[in-house]
Amino acid sequence: MTDTLIITEIYASIQGESSYAGLPCTFVRLTGCPLRCRWCDTAYGFYGGTEMSLEAICSKASDLGVKLVELTGGEPLAQKQCSELARMLTDHGFKVLIETGGSEDVSPLPKTTHIIMDIKCPGSQMADRNHWENLNHLKPTDEIKMVLSHREDFDWAVDIINKHKLSERFNVLLSPAFGLLQPKDLVDWMMAAKLNARLNLQQHKYIWHPRTKGV
Repeated sequence: MTDTLIITEIYASIQGESSYAGLPCTFVRLTGCPLRCRWCDTAYGFYGGTEMSLEAICSKASDLGVKLVELTGGEPLAQKQCSELARMLTDHGFKVLIETGGSEDVSPLPKTTHIIMDIKCPGSQMADRNHWENLNHLKPTDEIKMVLSHREDFDWAVDIINKHKLSERFNVLLSPAFGLLQPKDLVDWMMAAKLNARLNLQQHKYIWHPRTKGV
C-alpha cells in the first residue's frame, strides 16, 4: 500500500453543511467516486487530480491554518489510504470530519473521525449502493445525511428512519436537493411528520454561485 492519495483540491472555506455548518474548515477533496448520483455537484472530482504524499497533504492543511478539516470527494473512502490520512491529520492536531456517500466501509476510520454519511434515497438513482452494515460502525455523535428530491424520497426516508431507529442512534440531516426541492416544502413535511431531524441546507450554494469551485 502506498503512502499517497490522488487529490483534486485542498482549500479553506466555510463549512456549508452538517452540525459544523458555518465554521471555518479546510477541505481535502479526494479524486474519484464509484457512484453517479443524479444531482452530483462535484463531478469534476471524478477524474484527474494530483498524487500527493500523506505528509504533503498534512503540510498543506497546516499551512492553511484552520484546525477543522474535512475529507470529501468524490468518495474519499474509495482510496484506501484515506483512513491513514485521517489518523495522520488527527496526530497533527486537526479535528477531522469525513463526508462519505455510504457505499464504502467506514469501519477502518479512526474513532476520532467525525463521520457524515449519506444514505442514498431512490431519487439519487444510487439507493441500491447503500452499505447498510455501516450503521453498525457509526458512533452516536456521527451524522446521517439524506438528500431528497421529491415527496417520494421523503416518505422513503421516513420509513428508513423509523425502521433503523436512526433518530435515536445518530444525528439525522435532511437535505433538499438544490434546485429540485424547495426547502420550505421539506420543512412543511418534517413538521407534519414530527421528525427528530435537522434541516440541512448547503450554505455555500447560497453564499456563492452553486457551481463555484474551491468554496
